[in-house]
Order: sequence, then structure tokens, then C-alpha cells
Amino acid sequence: MEEAQVIQAVQRMQEYIETNLHRKITLKELANVAGYSPWHAARLFKEVTGKPPFDYIRALRLTQAALLLRDEEVKIIDVAMDFVFDSHEGFTRAFSREFGMAPSKYGRQTPPIKLFMPQKVFDTYQSMHKGENRMSEKKETKTVFVQVIERPARKLLLKRGVKATEYFGYCEEVGCEIWSVLTSVKEALYEPIGMWLPGHLIREGTSQYVQGVEVPLDYANVIPEGYELIELPPCTMMVFQGEPYDDIDFMAEIGAIWEHAKRFDPTVYGYQWAPEAAPRFQLAPMGYRGYIEAYPVKAIRNS
Repeated sequence: MEEAQVIQAVQRMQEYIETNLHRKITLKELANVAGYSPWHAARLFKEVTGKPPFDYIRALRLTQAALLLRDEEVKIIDVAMDFVFDSHEGFTRAFSREFGMAPSKYGRQTPPIKLFMPQKVFDTYQSMHKGENRMSEKKETKTVFVQVIERPARKLLLKRGVKATEYFGYCEEVGCEIWSVLTSVKEALYEPIGMWLPGHLIREGTSQYVQGVEVPLDYANVIPEGYELIELPPCTMMVFQGEPYDDIDFMAEIGAIWEHAKRFDPTVYGYQWAPEAAPRFQLAPMGYRGYIEAYPVKAIRNS
């Protein structure tokens, strides 16, 4: 059986699960979608995603339920029924096992938790097999949009690595699941970011590249184990954004933005680079919006 066929079958099951998350899903239904016997479909699903189908479904339902409890005023029994749990008690037990606290407590306090954020396996497969070495291709993004934004004084909830200077090295040191925690932070001012810290923010024995999320200065919620909260002063950032692209081309798009920023003269806008003023940061690559990266700058004072 070809690898691509297996990946496509598992992706079809993933998509079916997402579409039918609020109703009962049977193994027979997943098998029909995959085109294999129930036993074989379940085995392939676990081999590719790392979870048996019903563990995957439960984790995805509990994550969606947690986001609902975080963002809306809802009754726990209604959430339980909406996500196909038989009772308030059964939902509470499952939620507590998944996140380490009862849903009632989470709804009141909404601390950062580790959400379940599965990757689309076919997208991953395409990136691995079609995107290899694309960073070295000299692909030019047709248009790069440049704008200047202001960031207020804020705090940064981050997790440091050891020696990492870029995303892949960071994942090897810290793991790739940190995004699921950062995404859960209710008080977040903006979406989570990957960052290259300026020298004065790098602690001895820790990495230049980190991941984190910016929160208000009065953030007083839980700081997860292994994370840290630091204060960042106001800053000015020059943001580079490429055109939308196919997701499999993300490495080439990142490289194109890096090359553009390297050649760019910020004095055209009346600014100069200020690498020590703030972390340079990148947003999660998403093809529909183009790759986005921001560099710290400061205004040029005319004498």
C-alpha cells in the first residue's frame, strides 16, 4: 500500500470527524470514508496520527468544549450534550483527565492549558515530500507589503529553548506542542508568535529563538510550568507580509521574505533597524494570508 494512499485515507477520516464532531461517530462510518475495513482503518489512523480514532475524537471534542467554556457564558451540561457526552458527570471526568481540572473550575479561572491541535496529515506529508529544500530555491514573492505598527508596553509569556536559533531547532529542544498551550491563553493581546530575542533578553544557557504570546501588563493568571513571564517596553515594528501561497511552499516563502528584508532600506519610511529594541517575530505560516514577519525599528530623528 502506497504511503500517499494511506495518508489520504487518514485525512478523509480526519475531515469526517471535524464535520461530524457534534454527533455520534462510528468506526464503520470512518471505515467507509477511508475505504478500508474497520479494523484496518483504525490501525492506519493510529499509526499516522498517534491516537486511536476514538481517543482522537474525544481529545478534539474536549478541546472545542474548553474553548467554548473559555470564551462564552454556557452551562456545563449544555456543553457536555453538545459534544456528545452522555452526562454532566461523564464530561467532567473526561475533561478533568484531559486538562487536569474540572470544567467548572476552568470556566471560572481559564488558566493556560494544553489544547489538542491535530495537524492535517496530508498537509504534513506534502510539506515533507514536496517542500524539501525549497528554502534554497530562489523564489521571489511577487509583492511584499510593508507597514509600520506600534506595540504597547506588555508582558510576554514564553518558553525558552537551550541553543535554538530557529523553529526546527527549537522544536527538537522543546517539542512542537507549545503552540497548543499558547493558543489557550484567554488574555492574549495577539496571536502566538515565534521570536528571535535581542541579546539583553537571552538568559545564559538559553536559546535565541523562543515561542510565546503577548499579554497585558496586569496579567495575573497561571504561569505554566517551564514558562516565564517577562515585560516588554513599547516598540515600533516594521512588518513584512508576502502574497498568499500554497502551504507546501512555506519554506520558500519564508526565505523570500528574509531576502527581501535583508535588502530593504527602512530609511525610505524614515526608520532605521533597532535589533535590540524588541524581539523580531514571525506569525505561524498560513498560506491564505501570506508569510508575515516583523522587525524592530526606531524613527530617525532629524537634527
